[in-house]
Amino acid sequence: MTKTPVPHFSGILGSAAYPIEAGRYRLIWSEICPWSQRIAILRRLLGLEDIISEGKVNPVITEQGWQFSLDEGQRDPVLDIDYLMAIYKQTDADYPGRATIPVIVEVTTKKIVNNESQEIMLQLETNFSDFVKADAPDLYPENLRAEIDALNAILLEEINQGVYKVKAAKTQADYEKYFNIFFNRLDELDARLAERRFLFGEQLTDSDIRLYVSLARFDVAYYTTFRANRNCLTDFPNLWRYAKELYQIPAFRETTNFDAIKKGFALNNLEGNPNRIVPLGPDTSIWDK
Repeated sequence: MTKTPVPHFSGILGSAAYPIEAGRYRLIWSEICPWSQRIAILRRLLGLEDIISEGKVNPVITEQGWQFSLDEGQRDPVLDIDYLMAIYKQTDADYPGRATIPVIVEVTTKKIVNNESQEIMLQLETNFSDFVKADAPDLYPENLRAEIDALNAILLEEINQGVYKVKAAKTQADYEKYFNIFFNRLDELDARLAERRFLFGEQLTDSDIRLYVSLARFDVAYYTTFRANRNCLTDFPNLWRYAKELYQIPAFRETTNFDAIKKGFALNNLEGNPNRIVPLGPDTSIWDK
């Protein structure tokens, strides 16, 4: 689930090789994974449910990798596979990496089109304009693209990946370095949102999706499991208001499963949690208030 370099498939949705057709593609994701949740949010915001179906793997990773144990018969009903690695091997029998999410699969061939979230987001936002619902937000408007790209680079380095650097630190000095980078950026974002509804004012954009998926995991996972514990999300007045407002949007709310996030982060962390105890707190009902 971390963004370590692995071989990836880079097909382009909407190209001549992969034309856009209803039901031709399937998104595989998991509710634990921030990188895949942002595709799930985007799919709903744009109204692409009839174009791209979705399947979910269990948030707890097995020794064989991501498993479709949430489905009847423990198999994906469309792809007819039990573990995600099967699709990777069907696409490339010599694939040397691990099976990662998100992944877009071509249903007819049962082969992977793309498994890089950044590329998938861009393709959905720019190549599907003829298929999005009439009232879908313009998440990547041309007049803001340079600013969105610049902010996204910061969010990736200091927030999305930044919190994983906090967890992965091997020395006290490195831990404190990344800890301070992470929280200093959150302080700046909290100040930015003091007089803005979203990161770019009244307009919901691609950047809001990227920030939200990290905020949704902050108190339930990052605070404890990653030792990112200077303060809670609820201690940031503007970030907390902002995160709760995004949560009220169906595309965000319907893809946010706090129990799955909590369970996944606890049980996928056997080194730090050998007794496999899933925390009871924090109380996530406050997201509804």
